[in-house]
Amino acid sequence: MRKLYIYGHIFRWFAVVVVLLFVAGWIGAVADLREQQREIAAAAHAAGVPAAVAAPVVPASRQITGALLDPKAPTTAFINDAMLEFLDPLRGESGKLRFTTVTPGSQVATGAPENAKAVFTGGEERVETGFVAPDKPGVYKLSVQVDQATSAIRDLSVVTLVPFAEKQKGRIGLYYLGSWPFENGGTPPKPSYANPNGFIEVTRENEDTNVSEHFRLRDFLTKDQANVWPKYLLLNPKLIDKLELVITELQAMGIPVKHVTIMSGFRTPRYNVAGGNTEGRANLSRHMYGDASDIFVDNDGNGMMDDLNHDGRVDARDAEVILQAAERVERKTPSLVGGVGVYSACCGHGPFTHIDVRGFRARWRGTGNG
Repeated sequence: MRKLYIYGHIFRWFAVVVVLLFVAGWIGAVADLREQQREIAAAAHAAGVPAAVAAPVVPASRQITGALLDPKAPTTAFINDAMLEFLDPLRGESGKLRFTTVTPGSQVATGAPENAKAVFTGGEERVETGFVAPDKPGVYKLSVQVDQATSAIRDLSVVTLVPFAEKQKGRIGLYYLGSWPFENGGTPPKPSYANPNGFIEVTRENEDTNVSEHFRLRDFLTKDQANVWPKYLLLNPKLIDKLELVITELQAMGIPVKHVTIMSGFRTPRYNVAGGNTEGRANLSRHMYGDASDIFVDNDGNGMMDDLNHDGRVDARDAEVILQAAERVERKTPSLVGGVGVYSACCGHGPFTHIDVRGFRARWRGTGNG
């Protein structure tokens, strides 16, 4: 009997040890699961993906049991920030660009993970490629797919351009564009004055697409043919990048910027010659190439430049404040060098500043339109 008692006592202690080991393993598995879920949620938040999409909820007991009984059970796949760093150049020096333009069938981005692919969606179109732009022109949302995980890139649109050759007799469809300076002969003085590669097709449905933190497609449309849709636009992402950096520099100079008005963005050759007030317009205006804008800061929404230098007046000196910010941008980012012109109030408009990214430095003062 004594031996049975001893054996029974030993068995009970052995059972207790087994149970404690199992409980310890269970607790460890719970801790690992919680940590994994936190990492997935953090990665999903950083990528702009709902955590439920990045890691579908599975009952904890089932996950833990699977982890305990099947050491080969796969972990939940998700896309982290490091996997998306190859898209960073598309956001520009400012980090605030929200679009990129490409010709049909050209490369959108390089350096993607080997097992990644792009999913482009726009209207009824859905195209899966190895980061090659869709053949059909349009504004597309981009998602990145790696194995079983998908991350929607919510702050970046890919714009496939309408080829320049689609323009016939000065127009595309019902929208009149005109002819570029060297389209019918002659040699451009610089490559930047050659014919454009293609146009952004702007519709009523996509005109509010954000091209950066502060600007939308419609801000840069030529101010004519109000009732003609679709419209066609040239817009160089480097210009938008420079404008965003100018805003950053103004704020660093102690000037709050709530709203910047694009007084004039893209101008078709047809409009540049004959539309609106043409005083001061150059025959080779950078506005016709989509890399120039006339701007002013209008925080109070009165349609005029604000008193940026706080001298109690609104005049060309306020436009010079924007010039100073642009100078700082070009010193820090030489790849965005270009023209900056200061204009006084004239002909029904207030003072403004012309900014472009023509590729070489130019400075001037004027009273007409930039």
